[in-house]
Amino acid sequence: MDLGLKGAKVLVTGGTKGIGRAIAETFATEGADVGVCARSAADVESTVAALKAMGVAAYGGVADVADATALKAWVETMAKQLGGVDVVVANVSALAIGQDDESWEKEFATDMMGTVRLVNAAMPYLECSDAAAIVTVASVSGREIDFACGPYGTFKAAIIHYTQGLAYQLAGKNIRANSVSPGNTYFEGGVWDQIKHGNPELYNTALVLNPTGRMGTPQEMANAVVFLASRAASFITGTNLVVDGALTRGVQF
Repeated sequence: MDLGLKGAKVLVTGGTKGIGRAIAETFATEGADVGVCARSAADVESTVAALKAMGVAAYGGVADVADATALKAWVETMAKQLGGVDVVVANVSALAIGQDDESWEKEFATDMMGTVRLVNAAMPYLECSDAAAIVTVASVSGREIDFACGPYGTFKAAIIHYTQGLAYQLAGKNIRANSVSPGNTYFEGGVWDQIKHGNPELYNTALVLNPTGRMGTPQEMANAVVFLASRAASFITGTNLVVDGALTRGVQF
């Protein structure tokens, strides 16, 4: 299937590792030009080089999405370098599960406001696109109670709600908005890799809970994100796509 993404101009936050890196590379595979950000200059540089080697235009910048000024500046720089913005993917998470004030504040600033501010900064460019799409990366923790039911799960649920609201509000402008809720996703250096070595009991419990007997991969999550952002999904908006190998058991209507 031709996803119709060749030449699209895409921004991906947290696009240098794990799911974000897989998203950026999958867009590039489809012929889209990509802008990424992360907090590490070295990671941004190496990712941009890898994307350019795939034959597309690629740019990057150092930005902490919890920093409103830095995030807006990054969006504006990427839009100028790419020549516009057709797609934005809000991918960054603080991954905070503690019940202390700091954890709640980190999740709000990074996950919630990082998403809201990305959309707001990109909106003038999305309004000029003929195939504009917003994809937010939420989590299965946003739709059921699990070990991350504190700030992480709460704000992931809020992101799903926010995204569906955007879909309704922006439909008349032909801007689509969808969320993807990954299940447990394993990659080297990722949170589940750390749990595997630091808390093997929790890791093994998570594996048992999934009827597939495994965790997802960044590529499997990226496939969902890129499809929802593409012209092939032109009449899909306001959807939360769960990609979890049947991990969650609640029925989503």
